[in-house]
Amino acid sequence: MFQPVSVYIGLKYSRSSQGKGFVSFITFFSIIGIVLGVASLITVVSVMDGLEQEQKRRVLGLVPHVLMSTDQKHIDNWRDLQRDIVTLPEVIQVTPFQESEALIQSKTALQGVLVHGIMPEFEQHNIINSSMEYGQLSKLDTQPFSIVLGQALARKLNVSLGNTVRLTLPNKTIFTPMGRVPVHRTFTVVGIFNVGSQVDEAMVFIEIKDGAKLHRNKSDGVNQLRLYLDDAFKAEHLISQLSLKYPNFKFVSWQESQGALFAAVSMEKNMMWLMLSLIIAVAAFNIVSALVMVVIDKQGEISILQTLGLDRSGIVKIFITQGLTNGIFGVILGVTLGVILTLNLNTLFSLLGVNLLGAGQELPVAINPMDILIIVSSALVMSFLATLYPAYRAAQTQPAEVLRNE
Repeated sequence: MFQPVSVYIGLKYSRSSQGKGFVSFITFFSIIGIVLGVASLITVVSVMDGLEQEQKRRVLGLVPHVLMSTDQKHIDNWRDLQRDIVTLPEVIQVTPFQESEALIQSKTALQGVLVHGIMPEFEQHNIINSSMEYGQLSKLDTQPFSIVLGQALARKLNVSLGNTVRLTLPNKTIFTPMGRVPVHRTFTVVGIFNVGSQVDEAMVFIEIKDGAKLHRNKSDGVNQLRLYLDDAFKAEHLISQLSLKYPNFKFVSWQESQGALFAAVSMEKNMMWLMLSLIIAVAAFNIVSALVMVVIDKQGEISILQTLGLDRSGIVKIFITQGLTNGIFGVILGVTLGVILTLNLNTLFSLLGVNLLGAGQELPVAINPMDILIIVSSALVMSFLATLYPAYRAAQTQPAEVLRNE
């Protein structure tokens, strides 16, 4: 097959450099460095992507993408609003909602929680409904003053199905013969869920009408609407539309309540990119050392090629070809190793007896082809840049000086 002479000689130098002592040693470790850097970056980025997606699924599956509220204690026409808003193309579901802070108490423990008043008929696609470990979310409708709580909170309170807990509203008080006391009510546990996040110990669910009674409210208790979108990142755009249509309502996106969390995850991911990219950069620039030594070792041959008519650009191409060959070889091995390691990461951890997320939970992994393409491109660009200085040094070789004593 036809090859340009520079490419042919560069490939020949790459093959013939094997077994040449210290030069070969540096070349080998520069390739190994690229392999390990690329493989590590693919593995870590895939795990970070998996964790980010899992976090979005869990948090954004529970936290409303847009929260619609009013200054009034109750939204009288919430059913009309629900029917109207759900017709928008971005909106998947609109559910009535009530939220308050409370203390939950069992016989052995006491803790602060967020109490969410819901209508189970609208929560069939809620992540809580699909994460029930014991009982059913729908039982909130059938049993008055019942409650569903997370498994972590149930362990902390030492309660199970059928046990009772007491909800106390510290900010809501009533007059009694003993003076002002906080509003409180006993609830029966009818369901325990396990989302696998901090939600499990910080949030409880009751039927919204029971919540209204707890707050001494004679209405059905609906004071907010939760909007779930087909894409959570369309929230700000939707809010701008709804604010014009419903000027008397307030709209809060998930980015205001949870944005700091996702920003922290994104920053951590970017820092991992930077640190592991530096590993590839160090490995790639080891190619500089190897090629400089090759240039010194091959000065006689370079001079002969120049006397035979090969110009300086041809000499440059020879050493760029040699350096890129090492880079390409390292990148191919690194991608292969990284993908294999990523796909079998949970199996490997299982064999080693390592469990990072707790018993029964696998590390979420998501291989993104675009990330791999960026990693490969970055590694090849670094390898190319590492060849420029040695190639320039080779092109500056003076045949007359080198061959004077030959």
